[in-house]
Amino acid sequence: MGTERKKRLAPQHEKATRGPDTQGGAPPRKQPKHTKDGAKKDPAEPPLPRLDPKSVGYFRRVGDTLQQDFESDEDRGLFIRNVFNEVQGNELALATDMSGSIVLQKLLAVATSAQLCQMLAVLRENWQAVCWHRSGAHVIETALLRFPQLQNQQETEEDEAGEDTGPGCSLEELVLSLGAEVKEKFLEYNQNVHGSFIVRTLFQVLSGVILNPESNKRKGGQALAVKSEFEAPETFLEQLQDLCGCFADHVGVFATHRIASLGMQVALQVLHRKVPSACAKLCDQVIEYLSSRNVQAESSSLLMFLKDEKSSRLLERILEVSDKKQLLRVYRIHFKGQLETLSCHPIANYTVQRLISATRTKKMFISVFDELCEGLENILAKGHMGIITTLAEGCKRLKRRQSELLSQLMEAFHCVEPTSRQAACVPLFLSLLTYEIYYAVPEDDDEAPAEHQISGDRKLESLNYHGSLLVQHLLHFEDPLPALNSLGSMTEVDLLTIACNQAGSHIFDAMLGSATITDKQRKKVLRKLRAHCMQLACNKHGSRVLDRIWAASTMGVKEEIAQKLVERLSELQSDPVGHHIARNFALTHFVKRRKDWDEHQQAENKRRKMFSDILDD
Repeated sequence: MGTERKKRLAPQHEKATRGPDTQGGAPPRKQPKHTKDGAKKDPAEPPLPRLDPKSVGYFRRVGDTLQQDFESDEDRGLFIRNVFNEVQGNELALATDMSGSIVLQKLLAVATSAQLCQMLAVLRENWQAVCWHRSGAHVIETALLRFPQLQNQQETEEDEAGEDTGPGCSLEELVLSLGAEVKEKFLEYNQNVHGSFIVRTLFQVLSGVILNPESNKRKGGQALAVKSEFEAPETFLEQLQDLCGCFADHVGVFATHRIASLGMQVALQVLHRKVPSACAKLCDQVIEYLSSRNVQAESSSLLMFLKDEKSSRLLERILEVSDKKQLLRVYRIHFKGQLETLSCHPIANYTVQRLISATRTKKMFISVFDELCEGLENILAKGHMGIITTLAEGCKRLKRRQSELLSQLMEAFHCVEPTSRQAACVPLFLSLLTYEIYYAVPEDDDEAPAEHQISGDRKLESLNYHGSLLVQHLLHFEDPLPALNSLGSMTEVDLLTIACNQAGSHIFDAMLGSATITDKQRKKVLRKLRAHCMQLACNKHGSRVLDRIWAASTMGVKEEIAQKLVERLSELQSDPVGHHIARNFALTHFVKRRKDWDEHQQAENKRRKMFSDILDD
């Protein structure tokens, strides 16, 4: 049915800057010498100062000392204060030295507000040189991200602030100073590989929304990767809007430039949370620009940009942050009638996934679903399973077109007729193979499809990630029985294969967590796994499934599971995975202190039921 979709990779020198879904990551350490994305050095610009060998050795020892434990916080504070005294006069050289900058980052991470101001007050005389430097950018990032913790800190030692900061030079003013520098050279900063990173970090601090650089997974495109939030000063929000107003002068560059577009994407994320009106305005400006590039085209010129890797990423972000009316307008003007074509495109299909995930109204979802359903087999043939799983998630979330999706899937996998084949739908979905291929049944157009014959000869060998995700969504449908009955008709060996698979194990999470599946229906499936408790307990993923089953089980089932496990207790305790199960299930107590074990498990079950009732209310 097609292979796994390939991940779109960012250009190599952007790898550390850009993940699949966030743009707040660290800048790359190396920069091409003369690319259109990196700024060429000004011949008239003086060379950066360098640390002498003695200073390099000193700061290396400082870095080692910071890793060690101090006898007291007072000793640590005194040490840091002394080091900052040594830093004076070497700020720029230290910030732009590869090893020195790492030590400086460690210092800034534990610095007081006054010490941080002391450092930034010197560096602001050379903002561009530091921000555009592969090491200096990391130093400025560390300093900016300290603002949430230090914004209200009272400076108690005036001498720590240093003479260079001048009267009234607060951390807030220094951040605003950097913002003013960026505004003056807005396009240049955003096009520079390291400068762009500083702009993105600055947007987050000015807005009070810190994004999570480690997050590369979206839950249907609905959840933005926010690490933390804080109350930003009014001056910050004002400057944020001033800076974002600069996008309007160069919309074309920001929409198509692979580095500059990252800054706009972060701006959209933070504006969406703090200044929605400014976010909507910026979205409209980008859409209007891209839509007007080729007015003579038969279809929207926006479609051309959807097929471009750089522009499509920005458009995905726009879809995620658009409000209901804005999203509906974009869909009707630019997407409607083109969804199947876009879904089959190797790049544009990701934008279609974001469109489906961003859809919040049932009416719009039905329109999108009905158009895509016509080309479901073509989409499957292209291997773009992300479209299918996103559609299934939409059906689950909005409770519409669930039976229609299941019918289309069964037809595509050749298990709709005869009805006996429907019991085989789950293994087909998990392996992404049609009935004839999975069961090695010859396909003859002249003859009626053969009835399904349950056979233990055909074992489930491999699971597809998207197939597992699809089955998980189906188990949350209003009518989960087609998927649940198919799961229940599978052999014990196949169910064990699913439970011990990284992707497959989450199917049991879905089954245990589904509000539309009764306890009686769950037991019918889970009963088949009881004979394989030991295999589950000693498997990394299977043990997690067993843990979930245990938590949802009655006392009688727990006793049955414990009895099977204690028969091989010594083997279980010596297993690198199994010993966790032996400890969590208190199997030693089960053997030696049975009464205590019974009382503890009964108390646990009562506690879980109480919390479950509270959550239900």
